[in-house]
Amino acid sequence: MAQGNWLELYEMKAELCKTFADAKRLRIIDALRGGEKTVSELVKLIGSSQAVVSRHLMLLRDRGVVKARRDGVNMYYSLTDNKIGEACDLVHQILLNQMEKDRERAEKLGRLGLLQKSTRREKWRTRTE
Repeated sequence: MAQGNWLELYEMKAELCKTFADAKRLRIIDALRGGEKTVSELVKLIGSSQAVVSRHLMLLRDRGVVKARRDGVNMYYSLTDNKIGEACDLVHQILLNQMEKDRERAEKLGRLGLLQKSTRREKWRTRTE
């Protein structure tokens, strides 16, 4: 593959990743993992207004993450690919791993007495400013 094509592919990946960079959109994706839902059902599950949910659904649809189907007056949304949910699970696991490492680092610093010293320094710095 030519270098220009690789660059274009990376740009497309970056755009897709931006799609997932919103907590409400992630909640919508998570809700849709259980099967298709109407906008009204998503509004109740997410706890946002219909306008907000609809705006996020439109973006998710434009980016090919969700698809829509009309049945009478209702619009039903579902994920276009189950791997979207799997990708979210992978990111979730990476986040949990990072949090665990940070916890381990914090505990180690605490055992070494370094955490308390930096806290004392912060208190002193705050008082002198």
